[in-house]
Amino acid sequence: MKFQYIVDQVPDYQSFLTVEELDESSRKLAEEFPGVVSLFEAGTSRNGHPILAMKIGDGPKKALCFACPHPNEPIGAMTLEYFSHALAENDELREELGFTWYMIKCIDPDGVRLNENWFKGPFNIYNYTRNYFRPIGYEQVEWTFPVDHKELHFHEPLPETRALMSLMEEIKPDFVYSLHNAGFGGAYWYISRDLPELYEDLRNSAVRQEIPLNLGEPEEPFITKFSPAIFKTMSIGQAYDFIEQFTGETPMINNGTSSSDYASRVSTDCVTLLTELPYFFDSRIEDMSESDMTRKEAILQSVEMSQAHFGLLDKLLGEVRSFITDGNPFVKLVDEVVQNVLGGSEAKISWAESTLEFEQPAKVAEVFDNLYAAKFYNGLYLGLTVRACEYELERLQGSGNRDEGAILVVKEAHEKGQQFLKEYCEALENELNYHFIPIQKLVKVQVESGLVVAAKHGGGSRASF
Repeated sequence: MKFQYIVDQVPDYQSFLTVEELDESSRKLAEEFPGVVSLFEAGTSRNGHPILAMKIGDGPKKALCFACPHPNEPIGAMTLEYFSHALAENDELREELGFTWYMIKCIDPDGVRLNENWFKGPFNIYNYTRNYFRPIGYEQVEWTFPVDHKELHFHEPLPETRALMSLMEEIKPDFVYSLHNAGFGGAYWYISRDLPELYEDLRNSAVRQEIPLNLGEPEEPFITKFSPAIFKTMSIGQAYDFIEQFTGETPMINNGTSSSDYASRVSTDCVTLLTELPYFFDSRIEDMSESDMTRKEAILQSVEMSQAHFGLLDKLLGEVRSFITDGNPFVKLVDEVVQNVLGGSEAKISWAESTLEFEQPAKVAEVFDNLYAAKFYNGLYLGLTVRACEYELERLQGSGNRDEGAILVVKEAHEKGQQFLKEYCEALENELNYHFIPIQKLVKVQVESGLVVAAKHGGGSRASF
């Protein structure tokens, strides 16, 4: 394997870099390799932070790589931290791959800052959940690209999204690597078109690092599966059509489409890759033996579990609703998911009940996805609920005109949420047999996966994997 030496040299990272650390590293790299690396501002964040981009090399094809499209997903930032250095230092690597590389280590610096309290560890379910942040869909860089689909019209991209749009329009990329990662489960990939010659190499990149493949349910029912653990990239139009089909109603969607969807319009031959990796895994995620329940039963139990959980969150937030301000960044996504789960599960229920194959026994991996991985992800919204209360409590306590009655109400809700969160995470710890995957292994998989695509679709005359 020609580029194995690049994968093997990934450092043994013990923590994730903060926004400031990433920016400082990029500046130093540009200073160290002035003839190879140029640094420029692709745009600014909503809070005015410069979005730093690097241009590396001068190959005939163009590659755009960006990390932290969701701010709770910093594995990709570490991948670009390493790979930018590898490219800058290795003339032969750049020549063989044949790309000019455009890299943004952190496309959402404002959101990433709200996750940094867990970046240095300890890496366990409680610390991650307690310090987790993810914005609502219309404030996510990944899902705010313009789209017109039936009755859905979105043309309000974020400043961060506009930075990516401008780069895409300028360079017309041949390869886009949107560096995501999941929280729990196994490894899986999204790719913009069916390229079967890549799939074994992609899966092997995870197998070599002893990271299980996610062989359970796809993230959404409408996602096209190309091969085990390999899926077609999503667009918001697919989500719209699925909801419309199974509810008979016009979907209420407030965000835009994905970076992959937009890139395919700007550059028709572009290949987009997403390598989804977990921080935590449980071996059941790749267990393809039969369970003692049908897939339909597993899906319906998952819906019932989620409805009960989000009903509790709705009740907890109801106690402090009158004190929540518009500037609270933590509550918006919780409110959206509460509404979707409590009032919009009909599509998923109808899908499960209308598909004959779901009457067959579910694989253990499918049951795990529905009942245990789903419980982990539901817990993240509990963490956001606690942080929403904490945000308002700090605001009220710091006010010059203190309202002791309001402080008492919010403090009680915050303490109640904290206790619920501790008990919830303790229960998960007992139900799961999970491990934290070393950052080095995760970066190796993302680096190798990117090389698999770049080597087979690059512009260099000698590139092969």
